[in-house]
Amino acid sequence: MFDLPHRPMRLHDAQEAGELFAPLARERVEVLAFAYLDRHQQILGMRHARSEHRDQLDLPIRDVAADAIAFHAVAVVMAHNHPSGDPTPSRADREATEKLARALDALGVRLLDHLVVAAKGTTSFRSLGFL
Repeated sequence: MFDLPHRPMRLHDAQEAGELFAPLARERVEVLAFAYLDRHQQILGMRHARSEHRDQLDLPIRDVAADAIAFHAVAVVMAHNHPSGDPTPSRADREATEKLARALDALGVRLLDHLVVAAKGTTSFRSLGFL
């Protein structure tokens, strides 16, 4: 995946999540990453998906849901990078996030945040009111 030498055991807020996923900003293609959390926001596990394209990636909703079940997660934090350097969420980013949030909600799993990580900064969907 990407180097996480000081991976936190818990994600207390968007800032800690941003630090966890910051290495994504260096990727040259889009990469999705997911942290699966227990009820205390302890990280149970992580997964990622790498695109062959610079600016698009299909969101593997079934895989994310299966991982959430396998990890017995109650929450997920999602992140992806924008190799362009601009952390502004696209319309496709917002639509995919809404789909994933609905799918996870049906399983009793909450999508806590979706971070867009880029060279010019990190954007939190929760902070923007999208979640």
